[in-house]
Amino acid sequence: MISELHKTLRKNQITTNETVLELHSKDESYHTPSKPNVVIFPETTEQVRTIIMLANENRIPVYPFGMGSSLEGHVIPYEQGITIDFSLMNNIIEVQENDFLVKVGPGVTRTQLNNELKKYGLFFPVDPGADATIGGMAATNASGTLSVRYGTMRDNVRDMEIVLADGTIIHSGTLAAKSSSGYHLNGIFVGSEGTLGCITELTLKVFGIPEFITAARATFQTIDDAIQAVVAVLQAGIPMGRIEIVDETSIKQVNQFSDTNYEEVPTLFLEFHGNEAGLKQDVAFTEEIFQDYYCLGMQFENDTAARNKLWEARHNLAYSFVHGYPGRKMMVTDVCLPISELAGAIHHARKVVDQLGLPGGITGHVGDGNYHIILMIDMNNPLEVQKTEELNEQIVEYALVRGGTCTGEHGVGAGKVKYQEKEHGEALKVMETIKLALDPNGILNPNKVLKVKTNKL
Repeated sequence: MISELHKTLRKNQITTNETVLELHSKDESYHTPSKPNVVIFPETTEQVRTIIMLANENRIPVYPFGMGSSLEGHVIPYEQGITIDFSLMNNIIEVQENDFLVKVGPGVTRTQLNNELKKYGLFFPVDPGADATIGGMAATNASGTLSVRYGTMRDNVRDMEIVLADGTIIHSGTLAAKSSSGYHLNGIFVGSEGTLGCITELTLKVFGIPEFITAARATFQTIDDAIQAVVAVLQAGIPMGRIEIVDETSIKQVNQFSDTNYEEVPTLFLEFHGNEAGLKQDVAFTEEIFQDYYCLGMQFENDTAARNKLWEARHNLAYSFVHGYPGRKMMVTDVCLPISELAGAIHHARKVVDQLGLPGGITGHVGDGNYHIILMIDMNNPLEVQKTEELNEQIVEYALVRGGTCTGEHGVGAGKVKYQEKEHGEALKVMETIKLALDPNGILNPNKVLKVKTNKL
């Protein structure tokens, strides 16, 4: 197959170099690495089509790869085969500023996109923290800190060009703001983690940069008080840009890593977007509500540099644990619940973490009920690994019983396949039917999201 591909791709687009294979054998998770046989760097949709058609004919697994920043083993080629690295398909194709749309290649990164959009007074709001590729963000339905205001990737993808397993090229949507025509293919392919097709182009909804932005830290005596304060703010209809919670253990880690001196108590990181007059009213109303929930104090950051430092501290939380515990691997949980259940879930999580005796903190997008436990594991200690898996199962079980999900934004990958039947029930069979219809030979990221009996590889 490699010999056949050399007829249409340049020599340096195909590699079996051991270092490159190693780089594509893992993501940022604790999951066991596994190297592909070959890594291919396409530049066009037609090249992707050629690769996939040959792979399908020869029953060879294919694994799409963006930046490798995923957290559930999505890109790890456990059946070996071909990794398709989309880093060369990184063109910003067209900015349609009057329609608030932008068309990009899948290898464009979030930072690259926003640097270009800034020239037009626009920005793309989905912010998972890592400088991930847009294609990878769509594949996992990424969200992040701004989702409480602007939604997830699924809310902001207008159209995608996708290569299916048989080489068919389709578009999943249109440029229109809404449609009642046909099945919602955007909703099916966003979050499918490369198991149904390879994304080769995306059209995204973008937004005007807010006239004024104010960030703040609000400290509380307890997690309960902080979460109840957030619920009250959302019920009041205050249009928050971001609302993040960080527990006291995580604040300690932030202070060590980011050279800050934040009070080591449960803390909300907030951001307000709007015009000057409206924003002042929103801030004053929020302060008034927070006082009813025993807020210890609010510190505001209006200056861009100070505001960026605040959010860098939040975004670098995971890396602060990684640097603070060298030699250990990071596991990040990712359940999401109704907001009314969030305080109880975090209490339960803290109790389980303390029982384990492992270093870890709790943080989350409290505005939409999504929280994470960051645990640092000694992968050479089988008992620690086992305890960590038990913790994950306990918090997933807690979330599912209360109407939640096993993953709010990181995706299923290889790590959460075992929870799919319990979460989806009979609906899982519908998903399996879709997978079999679109990828009957099971070449596309096999055994991720769900396990289906396909034509043998």
